[in-house]
Amino acid sequence: MQHAAEPSFRESVDLMFNRAARLMDLSPGLEQKIRVCNSTYTVRFGVRLRGKIETFTGYRSVHSEHMEPVKGGIRYALSVNQDEVEALAALMTYKCALVETPFGGSKGGLCIDPRQWDEHELEQITRRFAYELIKRDLIHPAQNVPAPDMGTGEREMAWIADQYARMNTTDINAKACVTGKPPHAGGIQGRVEATGRGVQFALREFFRHPEDVAKAGLAEGLEGKRVIVQGLGNVGYHAAKFLSEEDGCKIIAVIERDGAVLDPKGLDIEALRQWMTKNGGLLAGYPGARHVPDGAAVLEEPCDILIPAALEGVIHLGNAGRIKAPLIIEAANGPITFGADAILREKGCVIIPDMYANAGGVTVSYFEWVKNLSHIRFGRMQRRAEEARSRLLVEELERLSADQHLGWTLSPDFKQKFLTGSDELALVRSGLDDTMRTAYQAMREVWHNREGVEDLRVAAYIVSISRVAATYRSKGL
Repeated sequence: MQHAAEPSFRESVDLMFNRAARLMDLSPGLEQKIRVCNSTYTVRFGVRLRGKIETFTGYRSVHSEHMEPVKGGIRYALSVNQDEVEALAALMTYKCALVETPFGGSKGGLCIDPRQWDEHELEQITRRFAYELIKRDLIHPAQNVPAPDMGTGEREMAWIADQYARMNTTDINAKACVTGKPPHAGGIQGRVEATGRGVQFALREFFRHPEDVAKAGLAEGLEGKRVIVQGLGNVGYHAAKFLSEEDGCKIIAVIERDGAVLDPKGLDIEALRQWMTKNGGLLAGYPGARHVPDGAAVLEEPCDILIPAALEGVIHLGNAGRIKAPLIIEAANGPITFGADAILREKGCVIIPDMYANAGGVTVSYFEWVKNLSHIRFGRMQRRAEEARSRLLVEELERLSADQHLGWTLSPDFKQKFLTGSDELALVRSGLDDTMRTAYQAMREVWHNREGVEDLRVAAYIVSISRVAATYRSKGL
């Protein structure tokens, strides 16, 4: 819902870049080099479906090759266009730099409504799109590595990986051409939940800093915080599930395409998700909660934390003044427009920006890419060695207690946890948690200590642009 007076998504990203660049000491040439999109490839291809040839339009945009491969998802949506793909590619550059994954930024999109096609038809379309990109090295383990985005998932990534392997039969690293694959097809444990888990870890890190929480005017701790989630897709669902089940948050409203459901006591996210799966993705009729047909109005309901987790531009000049949430975490890409961002900042709202908040996906994609290149599952070599060392320590403690008649014993719960070595999922979550903590600390260091930095978004851009600039300088630019 773009407001008429507002810049496009692409212009918004550039304007936010400019806010940060003004506070930095970059030469005009280097600033321009970092800002511009290097290249965009547009492909139009035909697939014979339902007795006739259907023509589809797809894009793959490369924003920055300061590091290679470049990384970024492929989305399937009717709204896909060149401007959107280039804006998302730019965000990928800054996101990868912020969380220190060694990738440049890229993005892809196919102008299609995946719900209009059955699985076999979607496979034909996906394989043909992949073929067009692969033959131009726009999908390649060393040059351009896609991942899932809106409208795509593990299934589509498995098709793309198989298509690449068919066209490159001697490439031993073929599986690394794409991330977000199912675990049985070279994927990694924890990738599906990664972006939502990253949102949870981002909020946990924010709430570890009382000074930052005070800026949002909130009480300390996530326990009991009232949360509104817009979009219960992969990201919104996992973020809501983990925050409610593990951190004691109350998800008081969920907004979807057919309106919203509200319950001040807190919604059961798992039950709601199952209802939606059974009812074609619709919320209407969900028992035990109030249904509001105008979902956009629920963004303006009082809450502690607002999580826009669907499309870009949902908070705009038209509604920003009525948003009551003191803390917004952007789980989607670009959900707050440039104009709305200014209004919210004036109101004192703290925004945890998208390039940080939804970086969980690319972080775990990085782990998957490394796993594919190393050809070994994480934890396979050290897990049992960890368990053996832990067992030695536990047995020695228990022997000392018995010999010295100390009379104490280790609790079974502690023993069980201590004696369990780290498997792939535990290592992935540990790596993601560490990444989200480190990136937040880099942002807040700039936010609190650099003159002229008003908010976390500018801080995030400054950290990212500085890192990209350093890489370009080291290349002699």
